[in-house]
Amino acid sequence: MFVVTGNTGTGKTSVTKYLNDFFEMPKVITHTTRKPREGEMDQVDYYFESADSFKQNHFLEQVDYNGNQYGSSKEGLERAFEKNPLITIVLDTKGAATYLEALPEDEVVVMYLTVSKERDLYQRLVKRGDDVQSINSRLSSEEFVRDAQLPAALAAKAHVVVNDDWEETKRKVDAIVKQAIQPKVD
Repeated sequence: MFVVTGNTGTGKTSVTKYLNDFFEMPKVITHTTRKPREGEMDQVDYYFESADSFKQNHFLEQVDYNGNQYGSSKEGLERAFEKNPLITIVLDTKGAATYLEALPEDEVVVMYLTVSKERDLYQRLVKRGDDVQSINSRLSSEEFVRDAQLPAALAAKAHVVVNDDWEETKRKVDAIVKQAIQPKVD
């Protein structure tokens, strides 16, 4: 399982889409109570839930972020593994740490995405269509501050990818995947 984590606007969705397109890794569809952005589809981008339906799932991890609930369910993991033995999931850093604790270490590969200039994140959020008030709220949230740095729980295990240049990012991701899936020699 390839866990893609990092701060908002660092390219988690783009890297996950690349893993899906290039390596045919299905994305674990996670749950959220937030409203879909333009172009997002239920059961493709997220399971868009009401507050009540969200509570009906069996979560491995869940978090309140920017006033909305997010979580990854055991059922979502099973659906992805039915498609392929290699899967990918987008999580915040707290969720990534939970996966490292809850699952066998050799089954989880964490990629922490970052950018070299934090101000670039604002422009990326504007470009993807987030409204200015939402962006400002997100950039001042506790979660943003938390995810802006690689947490100690991930430091020794995560592959840090600086996503300033998309072609370079793809090369780094390719190398991480190839290293992870090559057979282990005793």
